[in-house]
Amino acid sequence: MGESAAAGRPLQVVTTTDSREDADRLARLAVEARLAACAQVVGPIASTYRWRGSVETAEEWMVVMKTGAGRAAALTERLQAEHRYEQPEIVATEIVGGSPGYLAWVEEETRP
Repeated sequence: MGESAAAGRPLQVVTTTDSREDADRLARLAVEARLAACAQVVGPIASTYRWRGSVETAEEWMVVMKTGAGRAAALTERLQAEHRYEQPEIVATEIVGGSPGYLAWVEEETRP
C-alpha cells in the first residue's frame, strides 16, 4: 500500500455496503481474520454517486476498520473477494497520529 505503510504507520480502511447485516458481516470477517484490530459500523448514511452514467442516491452503512502497517493490501483483497458490490468503495488512509497505546494495540492485533 505504499512507502508509508512499509514505514510502520497503521491505516484506517473504509468500505460501504447496502445493509447493516452485510456491514456487520464484513466487520466481523476482518477482525476474525486479524486483518483489522477493530471495525465500527456507521449508518445508515446517504450516499450520492455516479454509476453507469446516472447519478444515484442510496442508503448505505459504512465500515471503518483500523489495520496495521503492511496489512492493508491483504484487508483490501479480502474485502474485494467478500463484498457484494460489483465495484466496492475500499479506501485506505494513513493514520498520522493518535494515542500511542491504541496505535500499538492496532499493530499487535493485526499481526499475522
